[in-house]
Amino acid sequence: MIRALFPATFDPIHNGHIDIAERAAKLFDEVIVAVYEMPQKSLLLPTETRVELVKQAFKKEPKIKVTTYHGLTVDYCREINAQVVVRGLRVFSDFEYEFRMALANRQLAPDIETIALITSKEHSFLSSTTVREVASLGGDVGGMVPPHVKKAITKRFEEMKKNGEAGYVASPLRD
Repeated sequence: MIRALFPATFDPIHNGHIDIAERAAKLFDEVIVAVYEMPQKSLLLPTETRVELVKQAFKKEPKIKVTTYHGLTVDYCREINAQVVVRGLRVFSDFEYEFRMALANRQLAPDIETIALITSKEHSFLSSTTVREVASLGGDVGGMVPPHVKKAITKRFEEMKKNGEAGYVASPLRD
């Protein structure tokens, strides 16, 4: 059995993430979608919410399981016996980042492969940062995320506004 790990913060999960995971499920026996718990960037949604949104997105996909993790991705791969890390590439600038990460992971764990799937063209502009920015400004993200995700992030921005929390500030880090 070949188990693949698809790690990200999923803040929030969007249609591009879903496309990559579903395509990976056609290639591998099992895909573990792993929500990273403690990234070095500020998050809009707490871990529990991100996990629930991801679980809802894949509730009809028997080959896709959802979990959380922290620490090094390759260490988590070993913990769950995943032989492959799945990543998505949207635009050319993603390649450099993913290439460096794949090489670092290969140095740490030569037995774990990295596979990059090219995004579908309709999702090439999409990132969690884009979704958060559009939603924070009141834009319609319905074509970018599933309905349950749109509802959750709309609710979160309404709560932030009601509680007088500072508006969303985009992170310069990649998502």
